[in-house]
Amino acid sequence: MSGARFDFRVTHTDAGARRGVLTTAHGEVQTPVFMPVGTQGAVKALTQDQLSAVGAEMLLSNTYHLYLRPGDGLIARLGGLHRFIGWHKPILTDSGGYQVFSLARRRTLDEQGAHFRSHLDGSAHLLTPEVATDIQAQFGSDIAMVLDECLAQPARVEDVRTSMERTLRWARRARERMLELREGPVEGVIVSNPGQAQFGIVQGGVHPELRRESADATVAIGFEAYAIGGLSVGEPPDVMYDLVGVTTPRLPVDRPRYLMGVGTPEDILEAVERGIDMFDCVLPTRNARNGQLFTANGRLNIKNARYADDDRPPDPECGCYTCRTCSRAYLRHLYMADEMTGSTLNTLHNLHFYLDTLGRIRDAIAFGRFESFKRECRLRVSRR
Repeated sequence: MSGARFDFRVTHTDAGARRGVLTTAHGEVQTPVFMPVGTQGAVKALTQDQLSAVGAEMLLSNTYHLYLRPGDGLIARLGGLHRFIGWHKPILTDSGGYQVFSLARRRTLDEQGAHFRSHLDGSAHLLTPEVATDIQAQFGSDIAMVLDECLAQPARVEDVRTSMERTLRWARRARERMLELREGPVEGVIVSNPGQAQFGIVQGGVHPELRRESADATVAIGFEAYAIGGLSVGEPPDVMYDLVGVTTPRLPVDRPRYLMGVGTPEDILEAVERGIDMFDCVLPTRNARNGQLFTANGRLNIKNARYADDDRPPDPECGCYTCRTCSRAYLRHLYMADEMTGSTLNTLHNLHFYLDTLGRIRDAIAFGRFESFKRECRLRVSRR
């Protein structure tokens, strides 16, 4: 661990798009950045070496799953999450809130927090803003997210306001707990990374006025940086883009902005244009395991019969290991045979595509040609 203080510096702007450098205790990250999702401390089908080889700079891991198994106490005793999983670059951990709130029949909410039963063994747990902060402190991730309420949509505006205001109250409690942990030892909590940053989360559903109110109040609490949550949950893409455009101007220009759970390559281009710096999504890894590959010319469903004797690489313009060494026919064979190597090869390609696209976005911003790059990407997909 370098011990570096969390920091963010914007190096280039191109209209609303930003390029920057995020500094953490475990190294620097170039932004805009895409974080592969390693729910259980592992990105499905890949080793950490393979992740580094495709250019991953930062991973996301899931607090809910790692808290239940193997447990935050065990991870802390073994040196923190980085050491436990063998990944020495930055890690962001979510709060676990989304998974808890998706349990529906297994949880109840009150002002204290979320009462839920484990999907593993039915044991009872209470996740509060303070507990979520403590768990992530024990993990020692570089970025910890506050506990927020993820309200199912569609919802009445009155319910969205109630949820948003509860998220704000929880955010204040989470921040107070984080500051308490920084002041000195807290009984029962091993702080695995003293340089851990904490991000606040903006909520407000599909209501612009609530998004503005949530953003202003969250910024007033005073976090290291800020995320936009509760989007990409079924609303039309244009609505999501408009809400991002409403929210980002309310967030500090000298702090990174994280759009949670987004998304497709098209979503990323639109969000970067509106000032977003950080992304995560399961699409490239989950779709890879289901036989769908992302390419410069759109999506390719490798399981289709038309590829049974296709000797071409998945994407002739791609330089990843999969495209250099494998034909579409071979990848289809692996998928049809339910061979795990197929998931590995598909995941290598999809993550390379995402991370390479982000690299191209960063270059386009630096050279002042982001808008033309975006048009070129959309034109190629539309011609397919």
